[in-house]
Amino acid sequence: MKPFKHDEIGYWSEVKLDIVRKYASAYSRIMNTQRSIKNHLYIDAFAGPGLHVSKQTGEFVPGSPLNALAITPRFKEVHLIDLHGGKAKELRRLVGSQKGVFIYEGDSNDVLLHQVFPRCRYEDYNRALCLLDPYALNVDWTVLETASQMKSIEIFYNFMIMDANMNVFWRNPEKVATNQIERMDKVWGDRSWQEAAYRKTLTLFGDKEEKAANEAIAEAFRKRLQDVAGFKYVPHPIPMRNEKGAVLYYLFFGSQNQTGARIVKDIFDKYRARGMR
Repeated sequence: MKPFKHDEIGYWSEVKLDIVRKYASAYSRIMNTQRSIKNHLYIDAFAGPGLHVSKQTGEFVPGSPLNALAITPRFKEVHLIDLHGGKAKELRRLVGSQKGVFIYEGDSNDVLLHQVFPRCRYEDYNRALCLLDPYALNVDWTVLETASQMKSIEIFYNFMIMDANMNVFWRNPEKVATNQIERMDKVWGDRSWQEAAYRKTLTLFGDKEEKAANEAIAEAFRKRLQDVAGFKYVPHPIPMRNEKGAVLYYLFFGSQNQTGARIVKDIFDKYRARGMR
């Protein structure tokens, strides 16, 4: 049997893992002190195989599932999802049969809405931290909106701006394929993304549409998480880059809790101040 080939990750992916780990640790400590809370859950919707390889050192780096399982006090339940059967199998091998750990192989949108989120109901005194770290633009808006409306779930979400730029936000929007437009509709929740992605400018020959800057699109999505999905607190996201400095995605946080948002803002700001490497 061939050994499992782990993904190589760069500096900013390691930063993301560190950000989520730091907040998850603070979150679990806080939830553990709340007598009114029955259970607090950790959810990883694109869990991967549990380990990565650092491009910088060549060493294994624990992924978000292993980081979450190492946190004390422990989360009462840990739910790990991946569509890729090989990754789910490797994750099962690493995790074993630990109590309170659930591993799913399937579409995260479906698994979250029908199997995991029902275990996080506010009225049942349950709370959850959910990491949405997709490989592409494949988290449905319904998932984000449902998490907000439940008022019991906080999210980290990677909005894949590079995927959007490559496949949807073209300089000539008329040439974008229909299936890519429909994919963006599912991610954004409707077609108002066109207003965020393009700006009309007046020229001598009439109106001209120009693609908006990444920062403007990210800000439009941040406001949408607040005003449409209904998260009360959405700090400004932190851009995650590749080795050439191009932004791959924006890491968002959404919560109904001011304390959680303040902690995440502080963590974001510390890494933002470091600049690029």
